Formats: sequence, C-alpha cells, structure tokens
Amino acid sequence: MIETLTIPVNGDKEATYAALLPQIEAVISGTDDLIANLANVAAILKQAFNFHWVGFYRVVRPETLVLGPFQGPLACVEIPFAKGVCGKAAADQKTLIVPNVDNFPGHIACSSLSKSEIVVPLVDRGKTALVLDVDSDKLADFDATDARHLEQVVCLIKLQNFADQSRPR
Repeated sequence: MIETLTIPVNGDKEATYAALLPQIEAVISGTDDLIANLANVAAILKQAFNFHWVGFYRVVRPETLVLGPFQGPLACVEIPFAKGVCGKAAADQKTLIVPNVDNFPGHIACSSLSKSEIVVPLVDRGKTALVLDVDSDKLADFDATDARHLEQVVCLIKLQNFADQSRPR
C-alpha cells in the first residue's frame, strides 16, 4: 500500500486524474474492507482537488442512501432515492453532473457553500450499492473529464469490493 500521495504540480485535471488512478488502485488493493477503501478514496480526491465535499452514500436499506465515509463539512445522513442529486443518480443508475445546484429541482442543500455537484453510482447485480458524491464551491466545476475518471474510480471500488459475490459485505 502506498502511504504518500503524489499529485502533479501545475497539472491539469486530466493529468491529475491520470496520476491518481494507479495510486487509488494501489491503496484499495491492499484491503477488501469497503469502509476503509471508501474513506481512503474520499481523502485522496479531497486532497488532490480540494473539492468542497467528497464522500459516499451507501444503500443499507431499500431505496435509501445512508452517509458513509467522507471528507468535508457535516452532511445529510439519509437521502431517499429520487430525492436530490444523489437520490436521482442512485435511482437512475447514471452519473449526474449538476453545474448549478440551485437550478436542480429538489436539490438537498446539506451545505449552502455547494454550487455544483457530480454523483457517480456503483451498480452491482442490477442494484445501486452506493454513490460517490462530489460537491464544489464553484459553479460548473465538473465536466465529462470528471465523469469519466470518477466512473473509473467507482469501477476500481467495485472490482475490489464487489467482484467476489461469495464474500460477505
């Protein structure tokens, strides 16, 4: 497992993600503990990009997201499917980019400082298992580059923690 994060200096978003993905893979391949992996991934993304909030919501009850490991200010504890950006992404099982959260119908404002958001669901055996939620204090801070790379991060988590269906979670 790596213990030091290497972040490109003056790197653009693409270069930063390219540098982070193998490091994330190295970190999460050291354990199959989902909570530990989610905590480290949230910390890596927060440190690398200084996003306002980075974290995970897990599905522990049907149709309900429950707060998991995160980095940033206090967060909402439960989000029903189809409510807010996280709930909609979970229900639709698709990455959702919101350039201005104030224009999103039903946005749940856990922090008034959040201006834009991206949510990437992890779908396992046809069901949403969790979502990666990233908030920015800047408008329109997320784009297709973020979506592509954060989907890869979620894929790494899925491969490490959901690939062996016989393993208890």
